[in-house]
Amino acid sequence: MLVFKFGGASVKDAPGVINLGKVVNNYNGKQILIVVSAMGKTTNALEKLTQAYVNGSDELHDIFDGIKNYHYGLMHELFGDNHPVFDDVANTFVEIDWMIEDEPHDDYDFIYDQIVSVGELVSTRIVAAWLNHNTVACKWVDARGYIHTDNTYREGNVDWDKTKASIQKDIPALLEKSIVITQGFIGGTSENFTTTLGREGSDYTASIFAACLGAESVTTWKDVPGILNADPKLFTDTIKFEELSYQEAIEMTYYGASVIHPKTIKPLQNANIPLLVKPFTNPDAPGTIIKQNATNNFTQPVIIVKNNQVLLSVSANDYSFITESHLSEIFACFAKYHVKINMMQTSALSFTACFDYTADRFDKLLVSLKENYKTKYNSKLKLVTLRHYTDKSLEEIVGDSTILMKQTSRNTAQIVIK
Repeated sequence: MLVFKFGGASVKDAPGVINLGKVVNNYNGKQILIVVSAMGKTTNALEKLTQAYVNGSDELHDIFDGIKNYHYGLMHELFGDNHPVFDDVANTFVEIDWMIEDEPHDDYDFIYDQIVSVGELVSTRIVAAWLNHNTVACKWVDARGYIHTDNTYREGNVDWDKTKASIQKDIPALLEKSIVITQGFIGGTSENFTTTLGREGSDYTASIFAACLGAESVTTWKDVPGILNADPKLFTDTIKFEELSYQEAIEMTYYGASVIHPKTIKPLQNANIPLLVKPFTNPDAPGTIIKQNATNNFTQPVIIVKNNQVLLSVSANDYSFITESHLSEIFACFAKYHVKINMMQTSALSFTACFDYTADRFDKLLVSLKENYKTKYNSKLKLVTLRHYTDKSLEEIVGDSTILMKQTSRNTAQIVIK
């Protein structure tokens, strides 16, 4: 059986949903499980809605109306004015209506997951309805009943034993009868609350289902021809990799390559399941395959750019050396507020870390650190990582930018620039 994952860009409009159906039809006779993300920029819009709800903004209902109108407009293009999916989608949006009628919960991450997860629930309702509308037998299932996590909201940790048991109990029998479609990015707790697996986590969902089902392969359908050595929106002379090893793909995603979620690769490597990255606009193209014993040929460096970075320096109040006990306390604060470090350095008197800026988490981290340490930081920075770099490529990337921190090893160079 095959696992397909379609991202938001591939289903951002009615022609995209129609194209998804055509791609699936190319694999007629195969057992297929499809994982779908929220449509277009819906996750961004739902994040904005969550912020408006928490802040008590007057824009709350206008933002929500915009989200609903986008989906209803797309459905009108696909189905006309009368189809049962309109009621299914309206009933799904009611989950948000109920939440925003009450005062906000104290835990922002909890609120985020209950609201933002609706994007995937709605998109899969629409895609499943379209496939069935076009005589492709399709069964919609709720991923929250199969991907079991703990209560770490926005970063749900998967209970693999429970998840595997649930998936193997039901899904193989469903696949015997029809295509199965489910949501990326989301899971469920033992209390039946919704969790998310981390931003862009639909790839991870696909790898979880594939590993539990012993799939033949996973294919993620993207708006790029495969995995490139750099973001084509930022660089014009990109090259496509025909194949990559699991190890190299893990390194790339660890440093922030956005084409694949960082947690995706390891479950597939453990089960020796290849991952294909292919263009949804040209499904016959070979794309890139990630597998064991792939030949990695790096004629150009892999360039990974992360924007909106913070560079934070922490030092002891009495200007004493930063010792292991200090580092233990500092790392505990980062772990408590789920702030992931992208790059770090220590000196005699300070610890410095670069990480993604997320307002609520950064504010809590800063307050906590200031109880025992002096802090200073720069924001709105850029972190550039080069794998398999040369001195020349590093110089070209830096240009006239101001370097705030730099690290190099045999294979990898990282620079924080202003």
